Amino acid sequence: MANSYEAVGTLHAVMDTQQVKDTFRKREFVIEMQDGNYPQHIKFQVTQDRCALLDNYKVGQEVKVLFNLRGRPFQGKDGSTMYFTNLEAWRIEASQGGGSAQGTDYSQIGQASAASAKDDFDDVPF
Repeated sequence: MANSYEAVGTLHAVMDTQQVKDTFRKREFVIEMQDGNYPQHIKFQVTQDRCALLDNYKVGQEVKVLFNLRGRPFQGKDGSTMYFTNLEAWRIEASQGGGSAQGTDYSQIGQASAASAKDDFDDVPF
């Protein structure tokens, strides 16, 4: 299993769910983290059934995000190789009260479909 990471910050933006293919959907969100004098806006994504995780939270709420780091190359039509990195969230929890009382762990849901979804979006450049 991949290494898991954790980030805590303020929910800054929640985008709409995107149906990328018939068998693959994703939803992106941004948290703001303080890093010295400058805030950092970090974009994460959730996929498939995990898109609903964000329905329990509001912009401005403190959240803890547990995620895996994902990266892959993409061969462009011109022959150039581009590299994409995603922060794939698998759990979101309220950091200081409010929101969902407990984060929902979707890590076991749809593992078989997640494997096929990985193959389904290999031609998508993100």
